[in-house]
Amino acid sequence: MYIDVHCHLTGGEFDEIGGVDEVLRRAEENGVGIVICSGFDLASSYIAKDLSEKHENVYFCAGFHPSELAKYKEGDLESLETLCGHEKCVAVGEIGLDYHFDDNPPKETQRELFIKQLELADRLGLPVVLHSRDAAQETLLLLQENAALLKKGGLMHCYSYSAEMMEEFAKLGLHFSFGGPSTFKNAKKVQECVQRIPAPLLLSETDCPYLTPVPFRGVFPNEPKNVKHVVENMAVLRNENEEALKKQILDNAKELFFKLNETHGRK
Repeated sequence: MYIDVHCHLTGGEFDEIGGVDEVLRRAEENGVGIVICSGFDLASSYIAKDLSEKHENVYFCAGFHPSELAKYKEGDLESLETLCGHEKCVAVGEIGLDYHFDDNPPKETQRELFIKQLELADRLGLPVVLHSRDAAQETLLLLQENAALLKKGGLMHCYSYSAEMMEEFAKLGLHFSFGGPSTFKNAKKVQECVQRIPAPLLLSETDCPYLTPVPFRGVFPNEPKNVKHVVENMAVLRNENEEALKKQILDNAKELFFKLNETHGRK
């Protein structure tokens, strides 16, 4: 089966195409057996939890995205801790650093909440799902300084930095997922990473509703069903058999997100 390890299904982007239930039905029809819905603040994390309780093949992670920290208030970390104790919460995330927009929360605030959520993941014995945009060196340095908090590993989702930087992140025990951009003709840096990454560290995602892959680039919203196009393209880039790569990716996901082994398919 295919797996989409990182997507967003908690907004209203799918209302005009049948809603989330229909999106998940189409995913299953296209061979997507597991979907991990990522929270980006407290409200979306709760919605992701509800989706996981309604759909057997949906799991979730809970956390505060660095761009959403203006919503953070006292007591939210405790609420996140409760959410992350849910049997289908597979990671704390997505968390990290985002220095792209000038009006994003202050860098010091981002670093402070990033570390607090790393500490939460360590306390709960969970991996982390990491977002990093225009903050490669700062993200690497912060993770190196807090490497003791990464005992359960983590995922650099939608990885877009250099292959050389990827090697440094990999030394910290991190996995890497690639989505639609890896299918774009001019995304040479991302494609080099797909080619060079060790097979046990490779994962597939859509980051839907954004970043729709070729051959549907530009179509909105993206859907988990499109992860198959990402995997097909990765197999071509790596000169590997797609079925074998699909199995490798699923095995990698179950290795990192160990709760999948504990609950998936259980009646």
